[in-house]
Amino acid sequence: MSKPKVVIQIPTPLRQYAESKDSLELEGEDIQEILNALIERYHPLQKYLMTEEGKLRNFVNVYLNDEDIRYLEGERTSVKDGDAVIIVPSVAGGVSTPPMAGLLPMQGELSQEEIKRYSRHLILPEVGLEGQKRLMNSSALIVGVGGLGAPLGMYLTAAGVGRLGLVDFDVVEESNLQRQVLFSTESLTRSKLEAARERLEALNPGVQVEAHGTRLTSDNAMEILSEYDVVIDGTDNFPTRYLVNDACVLLGKPNVYGSIFRFEGQVSVFDASRGPCYRCLYPEPPPPGLVPSCAEGGVLGVLPGVIGSLQAMEALKVLLGKGDVLIGRLLLFDALKMRFRELKLRKDPECSLCGPNPTIKELIDYEEFCGLTEDEGLSTEFQMDALKAAEMLRGGEITLLDVREPVEWQICHIEGAKLVPMGEVPYRVNELSTADNIVVHCHTGIRSARITQFLRELGFTKVWNLEGGIDAWAEKVDPSIPRY
Repeated sequence: MSKPKVVIQIPTPLRQYAESKDSLELEGEDIQEILNALIERYHPLQKYLMTEEGKLRNFVNVYLNDEDIRYLEGERTSVKDGDAVIIVPSVAGGVSTPPMAGLLPMQGELSQEEIKRYSRHLILPEVGLEGQKRLMNSSALIVGVGGLGAPLGMYLTAAGVGRLGLVDFDVVEESNLQRQVLFSTESLTRSKLEAARERLEALNPGVQVEAHGTRLTSDNAMEILSEYDVVIDGTDNFPTRYLVNDACVLLGKPNVYGSIFRFEGQVSVFDASRGPCYRCLYPEPPPPGLVPSCAEGGVLGVLPGVIGSLQAMEALKVLLGKGDVLIGRLLLFDALKMRFRELKLRKDPECSLCGPNPTIKELIDYEEFCGLTEDEGLSTEFQMDALKAAEMLRGGEITLLDVREPVEWQICHIEGAKLVPMGEVPYRVNELSTADNIVVHCHTGIRSARITQFLRELGFTKVWNLEGGIDAWAEKVDPSIPRY
């Protein structure tokens, strides 16, 4: 008798270890057999999915259709023909939301100008005059004025949220302009906060825009977040994501979550008083380097507009106390397939933060928690400077191994380098010789550091990471190479 056939969906960050496949059909009686079959076909996935004891890692969730297997029979959950098994690693039931505590209708009437500006809200029965007053008397904090923060800032400002806080410490760069629609070419090199506040105040002078020009840390997060009714996570790194979540739980604030990568996005609302928090979904972060940043993996320019707009929608629903907010639900969006999928989230009774017996009662060191205390957890011992590598390459003393993707190679490459994309290295190690001096490079040195470490663990004793990647090579060695 044949075993059930199911379709397992492989998330974008793990596809590099599965020949770039997004899904495949596998046979098995239960989730464990399906995962074993997947790992047997693509062995490099094992260390990202399973612990050394053979248990599913805490930063990976597996769903059978729309149900988290942790609340079924775990890895022994049986499957049937046609089921969908969905792997959801960290990248990063709704109920009608009651009015936010402490939010009172504004005193006085709207001016004629305000009635005209917000007229499309006023004629909505779910908003009306009192709802618009509520928005104008509310506050929201956007953490990160980047791809997600841009549409968030514009739509919340346009909607008339009375006080809008922005947290960021970066400046506008050319690579931002492909998706961060708050900024223009004239904004280049300016503070993001300065440029954003200028644009938002021009959009709606009635909104008070407050700029927090600092990195959010365990020392200042409680003070900054406490001043706002809702917090919106527009960050792009795990330490800040966990910091925002923990501070929101400790302060009793709703946290509107969004994440993006390449063509995919996620949205949810975490409110520990009425549902799970981010730690219920991902108790621990993935190992450093597993999930590339947008700078390493890329992102379709319009994707943050979609996800940021959905976050803005959820934030307005929270502030208005209307509709079914995404509490207890995770919304997945795949732009290539133009498909939304909703998964159920449950509060983890053993959550270290929002469970009945919490062990986390104050903010912690999030860099250390995420394993980033020393160069994102990667060894800095075997590094080679671009100038030295260039000299050795001219003398024929090294093999230069490029582990970027083919699309990056097309943008630019170093003459004489050998291209083996990062995900293919485990399958093509036989093309390399342990007798050669090998210098590995990627864009900025993060991916290549992992491959350097991987090769040394295999016994390649003469392999180094090109410090700063091809970006450093373009800066120090060959200015004709485009920087991206």
